[in-house]
Amino acid sequence: MNDPKPSIRPGSPATIFVVDDEPLLLELAAVVLQPLGYDVRVFRDPLAALRDFPRVKPALLITDFAMGGMNGLELLNLCRQINPRQKILLLSGTVDQNVYAGADARPDAFLAKPYQVPEFIGLVKSLIGD
Repeated sequence: MNDPKPSIRPGSPATIFVVDDEPLLLELAAVVLQPLGYDVRVFRDPLAALRDFPRVKPALLITDFAMGGMNGLELLNLCRQINPRQKILLLSGTVDQNVYAGADARPDAFLAKPYQVPEFIGLVKSLIGD
């Protein structure tokens, strides 16, 4: 498949997809990341994020693990089929890193919920390359 370039153009903000079925956590991510200059797009439905993914080509995908309809690893696998080099941060309050120990596709980073905002920001910046 194609290996689309992420949406980082000189002078434009990096696009971050945040996928979580908890509206409060989506709002927190937007409130934390938008003031840092990122174009944050939030999705309660992983399928909606997947529909926009090939067109938008986000620099980073942040996804919760436990969601209705599709879990974060399933979303990760589908996105990596479209872009094998996609940067992905997996969040979870229900599982730890062992959930993807035997998986073919793994996230670039994992962060347990509840997390500290400075740690979250540091991971996002390191994954995007800021």
